[in-house]
Amino acid sequence: MSDFMALALEEARNAAQRGEVPVGAVVVLDGQVIGQAGNRTLELKDPTAHAEILAVRMACEAIGNDRLSGCDLYVTLEPCTMCAGALSFARIRRLYYGADDAKGGAVENGVRFFGDPACHHAPDVYSGMAGREASSLLKAFFAARRQ
Repeated sequence: MSDFMALALEEARNAAQRGEVPVGAVVVLDGQVIGQAGNRTLELKDPTAHAEILAVRMACEAIGNDRLSGCDLYVTLEPCTMCAGALSFARIRRLYYGADDAKGGAVENGVRFFGDPACHHAPDVYSGMAGREASSLLKAFFAARRQ
């Protein structure tokens, strides 16, 4: 597992401690982290405050540009349609994600956003990185909430 995915998993664990769905994301440019976040939808009362969106916003702020060409995103869960759209508009170069999301994912599941002709930019996608650990974190979180 890469150090960047380990950092994304740390962000996911921090999100879980806040009562948020444990998803973490890290944006990397030239080997340097320029954005990192965990989910904050409940805390910010904002349905768009997914880890990917927050990390992308932070990265854009860091470089002073709305395009993240040359940047890679590491995220613990397959992005949803909203996040896949944001990654496309931001021109993320590579997407590395951990756990598949059969229900809400939009990369290799669901709408498969990057394969749609309406998608202006598709990053290179690498799935399954630390997938078992990311999946275990999510399963434990939801199992605890059902008790």
